[in-house]
Amino acid sequence: MTQEAPPNAEDLPRVIPVFPLDGALLLPHASRPLNIFEPRYLNMIDDAMAAERIIGMVQTAQTAEGPVSPERPLLAPVGCAGRITAFSETGDGRYLITLTGVARFRLGEELPGFMPYRRVRVDFSAFRDDLSPLSDEGDDREALLEPLRRYLERRGMLIDWRAVESTAMPSLVNSLAMALPFGGAEQQALLEAASLAERRHTLITLLRIDGAFRPDEPPSLQ
Repeated sequence: MTQEAPPNAEDLPRVIPVFPLDGALLLPHASRPLNIFEPRYLNMIDDAMAAERIIGMVQTAQTAEGPVSPERPLLAPVGCAGRITAFSETGDGRYLITLTGVARFRLGEELPGFMPYRRVRVDFSAFRDDLSPLSDEGDDREALLEPLRRYLERRGMLIDWRAVESTAMPSLVNSLAMALPFGGAEQQALLEAASLAERRHTLITLLRIDGAFRPDEPPSLQ
């Protein structure tokens, strides 16, 4: 099951369900598999499948003491809407879906109601370029690969270097941003980067400053 992204921001819904999930970044034009098992989110997927198949991935916003409520945490100001592009149901009632990023959004007001999941008004206007094909302002691959090699070696992580070398830079930057174990603030910075070039710069910076941290700690921009 596949479908092209809408041609412009005006075609996207103004109210979408949101899935607060820390540590699982979604970026436009990239895909993320998700294992859905909580009843409220199974309900959310059922409703999304019956409508535009759009849900929003968003991180929680941390206060000095942590989230305000484990059940209804504060939400980060920017998330990414994704379309359900693959769906299957397991024998034990879980949903296995693939969510493909469409465009980022700014969160507006949360809608009251009796839904078990959360719905918010969203504004896509600042991220219209997300709907355009991926493009990059340059392809200085070694500037990325050199700190990536050091980062992976320090953490004992493996990667398919042939795939890295053959992947187009725009897709490589997004894939690494989503796959590497950065902290919440760093993932949010990667999400909110104004352009792909800025996201690449942020990613390279995170990889380079990793040397200031122990291998079991994520790098931080704070």
